[in-house]
Amino acid sequence: MELLKKHISIRKFKEKALSEELLQSILYSGTRASTTGNMQLYSVVINREKDLRSKLAPLHFNQPVAVKAPVLLTFVADFNRFTKWCHQNNAEAGYDNFLSFNNALIDATLVAQNVCVAAENLGLGVCYLGTTLYNADKIIELLNLPKLTFPVTTVAIGYPDENPELTDRIPLEGIVHEETYSDYNSGTIDRLYHYKETLTSSKQFVKENSKEHLAQVFTDVRYKKADNEFFSNKMMEVLKQQGFLKE
Repeated sequence: MELLKKHISIRKFKEKALSEELLQSILYSGTRASTTGNMQLYSVVINREKDLRSKLAPLHFNQPVAVKAPVLLTFVADFNRFTKWCHQNNAEAGYDNFLSFNNALIDATLVAQNVCVAAENLGLGVCYLGTTLYNADKIIELLNLPKLTFPVTTVAIGYPDENPELTDRIPLEGIVHEETYSDYNSGTIDRLYHYKETLTSSKQFVKENSKEHLAQVFTDVRYKKADNEFFSNKMMEVLKQQGFLKE
């Protein structure tokens, strides 16, 4: 419990390699995550070689953590392996659809979180790279991912070379709903986001981006409508290419 409560994202790592035994132990812990029907609809691609990581870096917008982490783990929603098993055993597979993609996406995400907890439990640091979905098509090509697979997220992992403060979280009362969903009124929204908005770092974000409110930094700078729509359309095309959606 305390380990989970103290989670921080690490973006600076020591130049120290992870042993094969340690990495395999962490990955095995990942495979003990819950999975749809015990089908294990995921794969994990390990990238340690500098040449390939240098090609991956631009696909993660050249974030320093993607460049300097000793290991990158790409978690892949994978119905390829299970479908092949079905075909080899005279079973008709019907997993070329959006529901199946979502099942595999959830499986891959659960494994990624298990891996992160296992790594932190052993003194390592981790950082999720949300950029994986943005450039899924190029990552598919670079990592040679076949049909019925899709890269979901990437985790940078290594020995921490920093100790940042805990990041803020919305109070539990703003997250938990008893029995049914209770919608938020304006007063509740103001109360829930007050701490986040009054942080020195948040005020700096607002000032640096010449905005009036922190929310505008998210909508106008970090996660813009135009970008969201562009990458959404791109993602849908890749899902078609990978066989999860019909043309």
